[in-house]
Amino acid sequence: MILKVGSKGEDVKKLQQKLGLGADGIFGAGTETAVKKWQADNGLTADGIVGEGTWGKMFPTQQLITEPAPVKSSTPSGSGFKLENLKGHIPDSVISQIPDTAKKFNITTPLRLAHFLAQCGHESGGFKAVQENLNYSATGLKGTFSKYFKEAGLAESYQRNPQKIASRVYGGRMGNGPESTGDGFKFRGRGYIQLTGKDNYTNFAKFIGEDTVANPDLVATKYPLASAAFFFDSNKLWSICDKGADTVTVTAVTKRVNGGTIGLPDRIKHFKEYHTLLA
Repeated sequence: MILKVGSKGEDVKKLQQKLGLGADGIFGAGTETAVKKWQADNGLTADGIVGEGTWGKMFPTQQLITEPAPVKSSTPSGSGFKLENLKGHIPDSVISQIPDTAKKFNITTPLRLAHFLAQCGHESGGFKAVQENLNYSATGLKGTFSKYFKEAGLAESYQRNPQKIASRVYGGRMGNGPESTGDGFKFRGRGYIQLTGKDNYTNFAKFIGEDTVANPDLVATKYPLASAAFFFDSNKLWSICDKGADTVTVTAVTKRVNGGTIGLPDRIKHFKEYHTLLA
């Protein structure tokens, strides 16, 4: 559970008392400001969201117990998805995530869902990979991340060390601190369409209502599909998906997701498969 703007209850009162505020039990803008200051003063991400990390540092011996959020409907925005037709084509664990993900992220038609699943399936190797594989050889580093390994012998000193590699190639950008902080590895790609960088994890946390900055592995374990849908929604890919069920549209979506057309035949194949099943 987390506490954020809009939360109410005894945990909010306890939090406000800890911060020296009037304890009315309503998490408003003033409480958020005080939380951000406390987080910054205590070496935490100052996002104003009280998750297990912040609560645990404030109250080391007490578990955060908050009244549960209202149960969301399992019916997607575009009701009538023939999800049973997807059985045997994508894992049941993915199918079970679709209704809530569809509702949260504007997946309102079978066409959108087919485009989305085709891209997720390809990017994750058939919904198997939920985090980025950075176990590169020296040759691989020079080919994939050549701009970061120009000096002689540098790639060899990083090869087969995912933590060092990610810290270097993602350090100092996307909201990450410099290489020395290890942020590049902490906020490496996770989810079916790899969410990468502290800025993206922070934005996703604010939307999903759970502290994926303090607990980035949640993106891989709990929100692999939702984080991918967040990418689609944030980057306005639905308007491209809506253009049609032809290869031109699949290609356009692929370019936005991949930055090129790597794996395009496989993406087209799966789009046609899923669209036929869902239409």
